[in-house]
Amino acid sequence: PPAVFPLSCAVQNYSWGKVGLASEVAKLLASSDPLVQIQPDQPYAELWMGAHPRGDAVIRDNRIPQKTLGRWIADNPACLGVKVKDAFQGRLPFLFKVLSVNTALSIQAHPNKELAEKLHAQLPEHYPDANHKPEMAIALTPFEGLCGFRPVEEIVSFLQNVPELRALIGEVAAEQLERSGSDDPRGVSAALRVCFTRLMKSEKKFFVDQLNMLVKRISQEAAEGKDTSGSNGDLLLRLHSQYPGDIGCFTIYFLNLVRLEPGDAMFLGANEPHAYLHGDCVECMACSDNTVRAGLTPKFIDVLTLCEMLNYTPAPSSSKIFPATQSQLDPSVYLYDPPVPDFAIMRIEVPPSIKLYLVSAVDSASILLVIQGTAVGTSTAAASEMTLRRGSVLFISANESISLHLSSPDGMLLFRACCLL
Repeated sequence: PPAVFPLSCAVQNYSWGKVGLASEVAKLLASSDPLVQIQPDQPYAELWMGAHPRGDAVIRDNRIPQKTLGRWIADNPACLGVKVKDAFQGRLPFLFKVLSVNTALSIQAHPNKELAEKLHAQLPEHYPDANHKPEMAIALTPFEGLCGFRPVEEIVSFLQNVPELRALIGEVAAEQLERSGSDDPRGVSAALRVCFTRLMKSEKKFFVDQLNMLVKRISQEAAEGKDTSGSNGDLLLRLHSQYPGDIGCFTIYFLNLVRLEPGDAMFLGANEPHAYLHGDCVECMACSDNTVRAGLTPKFIDVLTLCEMLNYTPAPSSSKIFPATQSQLDPSVYLYDPPVPDFAIMRIEVPPSIKLYLVSAVDSASILLVIQGTAVGTSTAAASEMTLRRGSVLFISANESISLHLSSPDGMLLFRACCLL
């Protein structure tokens, strides 16, 4: 039976997604399947490439009796590769996605395995499984997100320039952070925890009043042509217009604003506070739905758990960019290999000079996404040749390779998610 085949993937129309053909998700869909009708007023937020029960990919090969990838893997677990199959109980250990973000996602963090087990036991309706959920995003277009705590001197500067923020946190906690010295990292983290927790737990009416005062003041300063960067004015007004009266608006004074250019990546380990703000990316994550949220969202909010679990280690935004390493064996491949076993991502840039390219075998099931270029793919494990174009998605069983016969003059850009144990 075929072990390499094309997939038709699930789309999620979350309200924060980019709308119509402004969305990379919609563009990929439209070019991969000319019959798809893109609704011009509908958000296209996420493309799910994997076997998640709420978005199991459909197999596009009528010689395969199983209709979805999840069912096919369940019937053919050897396709995962021996190590992956044993380590992850016969399941694909990752979910691969494309995200098109128009408005901010919630301020969130994902629990480690230990906390996930506890939360799942206590609140299964909000924490549906017992797994961790590390994730990695790689920008396809210029991408912005909040990630991790800023260096203390930046937070202190905001505390001194934004009286509304200082009022919410209180003088005692603010001074404690101002006095904490870089020679005592545990003292710094403790002071940061107190400040952030006081912010997130402040009385609703009080913080709405302070937020309104702040927004009014910044709007006036901006209208007068003043520089509002000392109060992070542009981002504040943008988030407030998306989520008026939301406590999440104040987190911009604590969390790094990280800007990624196409190809740059951000790795989000357990307990790292983050929120995607704008742009398109590919994302890979461990198979879990555990998200602890605390703002910029209408969903269930669990402020206490979030404030307890976070990693309060300050670091500059530049440290949040995760490097790719160029493969020694194949200069077209750049590997993003995060410090977790569940997944890795390859960015494959085939130059225009190459007309025949081999997508090499790895000892893991993998999912291949075409972002740019066209080719005909052949594999001894595929039933017939496959036409690959922008938006095409292929499932590749462990230890299978594909020959790409390129037909586009400007090379190809591919992303491949796999598990490198």
